[in-house]
Amino acid sequence: MLAIAASIVLFILWPIAAVLLKRFVVDGQITLRLFQEVLPDNFQYLGNSIFVALLSTILTLLVALCIALYENYSTGRFRNLVMPLLLLTMISPPFVSSLAYITLFGRRGFITNTLLGLSSNPYGWHGIVIMQALGEISLTALLLIGVLRGIDGKLLQASRDLGASTSETLRRIVLPLLLPGIGAAGFIAFVKSLADFGTPIVIGGNFSVLATEAYLMVISRGDIGKAAVISIMILVPALIGWIFYRRTESQGVFSNMAGIKIKDGEPELQLGKGMKSLLAAITWFFFALMLVQFLTILLTAVTRYSPGGYIFTGEYLKAMNPDKWSSILRSVWYAFQAGVIASLVGVLLAYYIERRGIWGGRVLEWMANLPYIIPGTLFGIGYILAFHTEPLELTGTAMIVVINCIFRQITVAAKAGSAVLANISPDIENAAKDLGTPPVFILKDIIFPLLKPAVLVSFVNTFTATMMTIGSIIFIISPNAKVATVELFGLLNQGFYGEAAVFAVVLTLLTMAGNLLFAWALHNKEKEKDAAYVPYP
Repeated sequence: MLAIAASIVLFILWPIAAVLLKRFVVDGQITLRLFQEVLPDNFQYLGNSIFVALLSTILTLLVALCIALYENYSTGRFRNLVMPLLLLTMISPPFVSSLAYITLFGRRGFITNTLLGLSSNPYGWHGIVIMQALGEISLTALLLIGVLRGIDGKLLQASRDLGASTSETLRRIVLPLLLPGIGAAGFIAFVKSLADFGTPIVIGGNFSVLATEAYLMVISRGDIGKAAVISIMILVPALIGWIFYRRTESQGVFSNMAGIKIKDGEPELQLGKGMKSLLAAITWFFFALMLVQFLTILLTAVTRYSPGGYIFTGEYLKAMNPDKWSSILRSVWYAFQAGVIASLVGVLLAYYIERRGIWGGRVLEWMANLPYIIPGTLFGIGYILAFHTEPLELTGTAMIVVINCIFRQITVAAKAGSAVLANISPDIENAAKDLGTPPVFILKDIIFPLLKPAVLVSFVNTFTATMMTIGSIIFIISPNAKVATVELFGLLNQGFYGEAAVFAVVLTLLTMAGNLLFAWALHNKEKEKDAAYVPYP
């Protein structure tokens, strides 16, 4: 645990402190001049940030909760498609998804203008809310599904046997048990919305938020000091969100038989016809929207506009030269390393904080949240300032990119682990200790198998985020070792939208393959472990 604590201090706290020290300490004296210059001009952007983050979080939670309930408590053959589709729809190449939104729903959009004859304005806060929600629903649903699967089915059966209706069981049993998961998922969605600068830049129009201002302050003016002040403003609502999350987690309850099912293959709670239809409609409408988005990117890659309309073409495929393939394969390797390490470290951090109650655990948890709260560009600049000299000179290496991606996403693994642990009784672990089981076997044979949903969600999130990230690594990538998203960003900046779409399609397919391969390997390993299980003497 000391190694995890030291790594969090070194790779999270020190880079952030390096940025602050660089601009706020002059000749050994602390100055607040930048605060006085920046705060009055950015209070409106603070309100905009909170407004958008709240709306996108509420929309995300509502839709994700419907999907999670449908996946856990509905029947039918299509139910088994929900988990694979959630894993696939987590993948959305940066910038291109927003361009797909404009292509479909803009003033000349295919749906709004061509099909419906409307001339709508896709730019503004409503576009930001929709795109941020669509981007977070899949991860949020996966987190909630992991918590729902840890609820003791006997509690639901007892509730029904005592005469409670399905709605009463959901309201009085399921939702209180799900509260820690809702708090964790909502916190992640909220802080990601606060720190998102890409979506507001592309489709925000005249509606600006703090994260956008911080990004432009660095990119356009090179003023790291003012960007740091704006980032501190973002920390205020994020800290309030963290306090709310901790309160929901403390109010949650756990069941004593986590993960036990009443009857294999059947849901523990039978939904009514009307509720099942409503949940199914919301679930499949979301998947339909994501399918339309992916098809739009695909068609952009293989078609071009001519005076007579759109025609198919293969000219954009020429963009995939050996240099581009090297960038993609480099991204896959970086993402795999980050996904595995972040998943293991994150769930271990959650275990030691929630179960072992280590001294300073809540402080470590708060520090782990910081990379998710501040804009990615500022976190990347912090790595340049912190690791460009001895004794830890990492600038220009592959290691600095992987480490940055690990600690940028580690809080998701910790939150997923905490949400699942909230529904696992300590009695299971205590019983193993009473029987003399060594701590390493408790972790390997009891804790990690129960945390498998959290590990899967964490790997998928980190792998996908690393494959698709650009904000936190754009300043630390070596020019001769670019990754896929930097290449994609360059194509879009040059106006090569068809080539960018081809690149995005390849990037999406490889990310999907990586996520499915890890899920399959994790599932098969668990099956082999169950088949070869020998009770510990």
